Amino acid sequence: MKKTEPLNLLDPHFLSKIGNLELISRAVVEGFITGLHKSPFHGFSVEFSQHRPYMTGDSLRFVDWKVYARTDRFYIKQFEEETNLRSYLLLDTSKSMDFTSHKITKWQYASYLAAGLSYLLLQQRDATGLVLFDEAVKLHMRPRSIRSYLKQIINQIENAQLGNDTQIAVALHQIAKQFRRRGLVILISDLLDDPHSVLKGLKHFRHDQHEVIVFQILDRQEVEFNFKGNVLFKDLENEEKIKTQPYLIKEQYRNRMQQFLKVYQLETSKNNIEYQLLFTDEPLTVALTKFLSKRKRLF
Repeated sequence: MKKTEPLNLLDPHFLSKIGNLELISRAVVEGFITGLHKSPFHGFSVEFSQHRPYMTGDSLRFVDWKVYARTDRFYIKQFEEETNLRSYLLLDTSKSMDFTSHKITKWQYASYLAAGLSYLLLQQRDATGLVLFDEAVKLHMRPRSIRSYLKQIINQIENAQLGNDTQIAVALHQIAKQFRRRGLVILISDLLDDPHSVLKGLKHFRHDQHEVIVFQILDRQEVEFNFKGNVLFKDLENEEKIKTQPYLIKEQYRNRMQQFLKVYQLETSKNNIEYQLLFTDEPLTVALTKFLSKRKRLF
């Protein structure tokens, strides 16, 4: 029984039964860590580094008064960066994220992943921020490295309202202009928008020297299109409806979807952007492994 527990903790169906997103974040990370031979938690901390001469505008609270007593000169204590990485979680809250063909919506899956990554990052004292967006930025929480920040991040994700059309590219350009310090940008979205426009937005981050990971969250039916009988399809964003027999358009739909996904796969690779397609019925292991692999390569 114990051997199956880590897998259960990463299964989206199991996680949905927990309900509380903060508990889910802990369950996801603990389940993941249990499955690793070596924990990625390295116990980073602030350590004293050196002194430098006082300059106009420096805060007096960093003056080393013991050194002043010996030398009659002002010196500032310098510290090593408390955070090893500055990360920005970009979470898509457009209405299309509310789709599901089974028990877990794309939004639920994305929120579990975002919560788990936030917990993992803050445990490592990496500064972590959150951006919620649909056709524009709805929320921007600047990165902080204190572990108590997790509650604030979780609270915003839990209270997020899904709505409005998807305009990912517009939102990405808007976000990129707000990020002043280089870091790791983690986009979690279904990417159901014009891929070339979205990729221009992602290239904006790369142009500004950010590292980028993209997690595309899809329901398996959105790719396989295995619907039976007469089906009424409804666009979750503009509420447009169409009734059809799926088998009549299945082959054409699948081909266009594969072409759509291929654009993301090829273009992200060309631009040194990490890309991972995730389905809402699979464990979060792949996403966390992808993130951890990327993080280790940055150091």
